[in-house]
Amino acid sequence: MKIRRWTTVALSGAVLAATAACAPGTASKKNSADEQTGTVKVWLYDEANRAPKEKVVADVIAEFKAAHPKVDVQVSYIPTDAGPRAEKMKGAFNDPNSAPDVVEFGNTDLFGYAAAGGLADITADLASWTEGADLPQDLKDTTVVNGAQFGVPWWIGLRSLYYRTDVFTELGIKAPTSYAELVDAAKKVRTAKPDMLGIAVGGKYTYGGLPFVWAAGGDLAAQNNGAYKAAIDSPQSQAGVKAYTDLFAKDICPPEQCADLTGGKTVEAFAAGKAGMAILPNSSRSAVEAGAAKGKYAVVPLPGQTPGSIAPAFAGGNDLGVMKSSQHRTLAVDFLKVLAGKKYQLAMFDAMGNLPTLASARADVVAKDPFLKPFMDTLNAGTKFVPKDAAWAKIDAQAVVPTLFQKVVTGKADVSGASKEAADAMNAAFGGK
Repeated sequence: MKIRRWTTVALSGAVLAATAACAPGTASKKNSADEQTGTVKVWLYDEANRAPKEKVVADVIAEFKAAHPKVDVQVSYIPTDAGPRAEKMKGAFNDPNSAPDVVEFGNTDLFGYAAAGGLADITADLASWTEGADLPQDLKDTTVVNGAQFGVPWWIGLRSLYYRTDVFTELGIKAPTSYAELVDAAKKVRTAKPDMLGIAVGGKYTYGGLPFVWAAGGDLAAQNNGAYKAAIDSPQSQAGVKAYTDLFAKDICPPEQCADLTGGKTVEAFAAGKAGMAILPNSSRSAVEAGAAKGKYAVVPLPGQTPGSIAPAFAGGNDLGVMKSSQHRTLAVDFLKVLAGKKYQLAMFDAMGNLPTLASARADVVAKDPFLKPFMDTLNAGTKFVPKDAAWAKIDAQAVVPTLFQKVVTGKADVSGASKEAADAMNAAFGGK
């Protein structure tokens, strides 16, 4: 089986959310225009192994220019690291003359950018885009703020359950299809192999723990009359927090080993052969293949509470948008449509391993690479997202959710007390305090 080189920022929407906090409060008031000639400026992420991405983008430019022969396209690649990239975006917000027309950004960055007035409302521009109808509503909703669409989901990253096939076969364990089966399997692995974690979970792994909250019917926050209020302390959310933190047990994943684990550390543990299971993104494939678990693992959707159910996963990934200051609005939207269309989503998958957002493209990808089916099944079962509010950047930067998990895991607070503290911190952020 051919293993693609998966991009290291496959979940940038998840890990780069704090960038939005660096954006200025408001963008420059320079009005946009709609010139039909000139140069369309595009900013894309400067990822590792950029050459394959550049080749696809060159093909996009060629197709776009064939339809717009009097227009040039200038592509610049901006840093993926949060600090330098935030400075680039801050400059673009404050100086429209230096800003791009089309920009790639992490999907959790959208709220801060939109609130600052930096992104164009492209709802009407995309109304006639036929390929847009192929975008699942839950993904489209991640780009909508107060009824207005500020971007197009370009690619997505998801987490599913990796497990050691050799260990499961040896112990006569089947891949879990429910939370109870997950717990049972983890305990059996840990009992039979004391040097191995039953499942690698992390106290600092926000997007590894949230699926348990969502599977229990809970959520981070709820929106009412356009304002968010924390819901992490609801009975359903507390049940989900308990389900996750109960995995931090001596006979599964001891707190002294697992309380400080991050998402990256859980990847390392599983790849090194030190865990029977782990909740990992599709982008972790190359790391696992490079470790001791190579050839000894399989993937299934992370099970929900009831047999056969799938726990909702966080829909991480990157979007494409148009800057509000663009002087080439129609041309910018036209370029965005070509780049975000099925043809080039598939090309980007072949080049960089980026999972397509368009439903028909995802079906084609699974046909090519069956490894991806569990991730697509997870996506098709319905994903979840963070609160669509600029305050999320502050909440994420303050590590509110990991702190909640860690307080419970280490016994510093019970689920009720820790979730109440987390809710208070979230509400302070939502209220701008």
